[in-house]
Amino acid sequence: MHRDGLITLPPPQKGNGNGRTRPRLTSASDPREPITLPAGALGELLFRPVNTRKDSSLWNELIERYHYLGYKPLPGAQIRYLVFSGPHLLAALGFGAAAWALAPRDRFIGWTAEQRVHNLHLVVNNARFLILPWVSSQNLASRVLAGVARRLPKDWQTRYGYQPVLLETFVEQGRFHGTCYRAGNWIQVGQTQGRGKLDRHTRYPLPVKDIFLYPLHKRFRRELRTS
Repeated sequence: MHRDGLITLPPPQKGNGNGRTRPRLTSASDPREPITLPAGALGELLFRPVNTRKDSSLWNELIERYHYLGYKPLPGAQIRYLVFSGPHLLAALGFGAAAWALAPRDRFIGWTAEQRVHNLHLVVNNARFLILPWVSSQNLASRVLAGVARRLPKDWQTRYGYQPVLLETFVEQGRFHGTCYRAGNWIQVGQTQGRGKLDRHTRYPLPVKDIFLYPLHKRFRRELRTS
């Protein structure tokens, strides 16, 4: 809110590291040998949650180096994954807190403002999805999405003590078509307004993004509408 000019805060007395968000790039994230096998020939995929400092640094580097949005800390409760086929690193994903208010999503769920406040933690945002640039594998992206959707609820339960029931993500129009999300049975429910979350006067336009949702529970609406 301070950055958006809505309030004025005094200068910080101590740094908290939030300004140092650019990871240092090392040889750990250097390009590797090309992988061109179709997804079905890669064998079982391993989804490794980022739990160690080494994996965290690698994940941060990969996103900073190869994802068009670059790296920044994920908001709220979060889980990051590195995806492997045997010893071969294929992809990186990150999941964090859902958007506070999102009209197309909220209409799709059918919850009230009170229910949203109470249950928003049950919605998780797929904030980053990166297939590494040296990997060209037909159908891999949709296979990764399907695998992580099966894995995430239990990992979230282990880490935070509850299971989310709905995933959301945003796909920037003009840059991507959301093909892998469509192939993975994610549901397109609308698009963003092209405004920042605190931009009440349309002064800071952002790219318009398609909104996709993926239910993790058959009765996700009932779970999200409880008060």
